[in-house]
Amino acid sequence: QVQLVESGGGLVQAGGSLRLSCAASGMIFGMLGWYRQIPGRQRELVATISRGGSTNYLDSVKGRFTISRDNAKNTVYLQMNSLKPEDTAVYICYAPRPDGREYWGQGTQVTVSS
Repeated sequence: QVQLVESGGGLVQAGGSLRLSCAASGMIFGMLGWYRQIPGRQRELVATISRGGSTNYLDSVKGRFTISRDNAKNTVYLQMNSLKPEDTAVYICYAPRPDGREYWGQGTQVTVSS
């Protein structure tokens, strides 16, 4: 059974930092990533990382967020610095497979106060 379990969300003041973790089990994933969901808005892809370490970021988080992974632990991280109130969202771990299957975590709430 495939599971993606996130942790690390919470409440932080603007300018602060949080680190999210997502532990994957049941399958080895080449690509891992993070989406975020803001109420009333379309889900947006925040960052992705390949098994080899290639990364991509949403423009609005470039220079502030860093995605990384530990392949031995099948875990992906999202280090979020210089957080802004507009970063407030549910952050969801994402793991696509080459065959088209997609796996999602349950989401973790990040709230940034001004």
